[in-house]
Amino acid sequence: MRPAYHPTIAELRAFVACMEKGSVTEAADTLFLTQSTVSRSLALLEEKLGVPLFHRVRKRLVPSDAGRLFAVDAAAILDRLDSATVKTMAFGGRREILNLAALPTFAARWLSPRLVAFSQAEPEISLNVSARLGPVNFEAEGFDAAILRSGTPTGPMRALPLRADRLRAVASPRLLAGRDLADAGTLLGLPLLQQATRPTLWLEWFREAGIDARDILRGHRFDEFAMVVEGAVAGLGVALVPDFAVERELAAGLLTPASPREIALPAPYALLHPPRSLERPAFARFHHWLRETVAQEDAP
Repeated sequence: MRPAYHPTIAELRAFVACMEKGSVTEAADTLFLTQSTVSRSLALLEEKLGVPLFHRVRKRLVPSDAGRLFAVDAAAILDRLDSATVKTMAFGGRREILNLAALPTFAARWLSPRLVAFSQAEPEISLNVSARLGPVNFEAEGFDAAILRSGTPTGPMRALPLRADRLRAVASPRLLAGRDLADAGTLLGLPLLQQATRPTLWLEWFREAGIDARDILRGHRFDEFAMVVEGAVAGLGVALVPDFAVERELAAGLLTPASPREIALPAPYALLHPPRSLERPAFARFHHWLRETVAQEDAP
């Protein structure tokens, strides 16, 4: 049995609404409750906590220091409850849901187009895909797997390589008009778009070309490769991005190679997961489908 001082959901909703509106009457209208119901919930909550959450000033509610502090956690608890409810409802007629963290550009440009085939083969399995740029704590966050560059996470886990990390320099045809693209040094005279989470990519590209380019880290900086690609399409500068991220733009003529060179970095994109994930039949089937998909695409 839970201790009596734990707030109820109704009390938390009443409190958060009062924080947002500054009035019991307006909070009641927002919650479609009577004013007396909201007042009673607020009074019970303050009694349980043993501190006033508001000062009543001319029929307005002014948060106390304790109220302002509690409001942050109360709103977060309600948001988490709403999120958990939606996830549970998403099961619908499907028996299995897999939770997957993934690099956003890889998920959008490589994984999503291929998921049509998976959905047709496994209609009872749904994927919840969450964007993630950094390491994943599988125990604390409840993910079955993550698609990252394989050198990113730490700890014991298994990895299924999906695609090599091959980078291409691309730009708007307007930006490159009349330039000698065979000469890597040509790019030093152009604005170079930067990817914030992988800031040394241009250094590695020029180093492999045998060019000392210590001042190339200037330029517009973006968090995700998808943003870098859009910046290149707009003509902001030259982008150095994974090959899979610009296939559509190259095919449509929105971008063109800014150099004939490509570089391949050692850590591939991979599906990373703790060994226990394979004990779930749904994940085992997803893992098998991914392995077969990669094998078919890599076949000569």
